[in-house]
Amino acid sequence: MTSAPLGLQGAYLLGERATHDELRSRLLDVAVNLLQSDGPDSLTMRRIAAEAGCTTTVIYTMFGNREGLAEALYLEGFERFRRYLEAVPQRRNPYEHLTALGPAYRQACLSEPGYYSLMFERAIPGFEPSERARTLARAALNILDRVIADCISAGYLIPTQPRKIADAFWAAAQGAISLERAGHLRDGRTYEAVTTAIICCYQVEKPE
Repeated sequence: MTSAPLGLQGAYLLGERATHDELRSRLLDVAVNLLQSDGPDSLTMRRIAAEAGCTTTVIYTMFGNREGLAEALYLEGFERFRRYLEAVPQRRNPYEHLTALGPAYRQACLSEPGYYSLMFERAIPGFEPSERARTLARAALNILDRVIADCISAGYLIPTQPRKIADAFWAAAQGAISLERAGHLRDGRTYEAVTTAIICCYQVEKPE
């Protein structure tokens, strides 16, 4: 069964939405680049508008105020992380899929330093994401929960709440990445060791 034709109005609305999304993405990119290069004081509506080539009215309309912009950046960062994880090719074996998610998460963190600093390092002093934003942020990592649940069902991991394992994995990953970003670790070997150790803690013991 094919969907009904969009018609002129439907096509116009789709085009308008695409233009809106493209501009919103560009504004967020400008903002996060300013945050990374010039610090939080650079995140003024006037500065962002000048860099993006638009009016401040457009930015106020999209984000409301500076707090709204910060929350949009916070959520965009987690959305980008979600896309990194979802792009990991599906494996037949869920345990192999789980072990492949670890390197992908590290790559996401290192590839998006501006967003990472906002999400995990309080790059904007005084900014506190709303409870709704925190809930949506954690939901962006639900692929970990799903793959861990598959590993439990397949008998690779002990029966427990998937989120319990996912949060332990996340905590270990964040610790290693924070040390790496601060220059205390030179490469990803410690990251691999601690994330692997977490998964091993929950593995089903094989009978001898």
